[in-house]
Amino acid sequence: MAQTNLNNTIDHLFRNEYGKIVAVLANKFGISYLEQIEDAAQDTFIKAMQVWAYKSIPDNPTAWLYRVANNALIDVLRRDKKMDFLENRQFKEDGQDSAAEPLLNDSISDSQLKMIFACCHPSLSEEYQIILSLKLIGGFSNKELADALLKKEETVAKSFTRAKKKFREEVQFLQIPVQMGLQSRLFIVLRVIYLLFSEGYAATTGALVLKKDICYEALRLALLLRDNKYCRHANLEALIALMCFHASRFDARLDENGELVTLEFQDRSKYNKELIKIGIHHLENSGTDDKLPSNYHLEAARSFYHCQAKSFQKTDWKSILYLYDVQLKQQYSAILALNRIVPFAKIHGAGKALGELNALQDKMDFSKSGLFYAVKAELLLELNNEAYTSTLKKAIEFTENELVKRHLQKKLV
Repeated sequence: MAQTNLNNTIDHLFRNEYGKIVAVLANKFGISYLEQIEDAAQDTFIKAMQVWAYKSIPDNPTAWLYRVANNALIDVLRRDKKMDFLENRQFKEDGQDSAAEPLLNDSISDSQLKMIFACCHPSLSEEYQIILSLKLIGGFSNKELADALLKKEETVAKSFTRAKKKFREEVQFLQIPVQMGLQSRLFIVLRVIYLLFSEGYAATTGALVLKKDICYEALRLALLLRDNKYCRHANLEALIALMCFHASRFDARLDENGELVTLEFQDRSKYNKELIKIGIHHLENSGTDDKLPSNYHLEAARSFYHCQAKSFQKTDWKSILYLYDVQLKQQYSAILALNRIVPFAKIHGAGKALGELNALQDKMDFSKSGLFYAVKAELLLELNNEAYTSTLKKAIEFTENELVKRHLQKKLV
């Protein structure tokens, strides 16, 4: 049990601190040492597993992780004969500088903002920008990235290697760009934060359906952006609203045993009213002069309707379906079209929804999509179709998240 608790603590800290450590060290030593910085950060978490297994976890684990990573990096640079670099920059081991700790939080926030804007440098392709950001800031695995970007793991790994090479060549030091640079990179930065939050909110792999650490980190980064007057934009306000509405339902998504609770059976008294209120405030501030609202506006509005509904049955499915239709007209997405089937069924019935689903399957290969088969199984169940069981088994087969898989398996009984 103790080892399990330690593993959970390390996993929590990795999600919270890995990107921060990389950002602080990259800001301090420069992008040219990115490979060594990554290795030092990763080795530090391995060392934490070993040391903390027989010693108590330090009172300030963030400071401990940073000091160990910083000192390990200095040792590597010395070993690689980078002494001139170190002496010229007058670096010293932070482990011997107790005065550095109170400044660490400010340093982290500043460094992370610099890192996210550096990763979104205009000389890099959009694909490279997103891959670098999610790997270096979010600590995403290749598997998580592949799922988020709908690509193969091997492709993501190769892209990350190429992206890092170009990153080192084009961006030497981290710095927050001036006004025009900030605004020109803002939209891609928002997409990175959105993808970060989305992976936390609906984890594609592993034993958790919800990774709150990732979600709150994404929200924190968005609020940091908002502190800069040049980053204040309707889309940022809508994104913050979206994340607040989603986060307000965290406590209702899992039962007391940590098992998944679907929207239909959630205890709505557990919804966080304060977060909903904050979300409404940001949504009201997200008015735009543009003719069309952004995807963040539309998704935030859908989430608002779920938060406000007194019960699953009283949900305003008509408005939710309308918002899906608007978004699909603006920017078609097969996954979005698949999610639209649920409100469509509530308005038009399971029979017509099944027809829509089959038509969608003709456009896109969903043969290995657990979500596709799960949606189809629900429709077949409502229609008392004998294909329900075989379809549900396919949903279980292709679902990689262990918690969701268990939830689906219970439906076979």
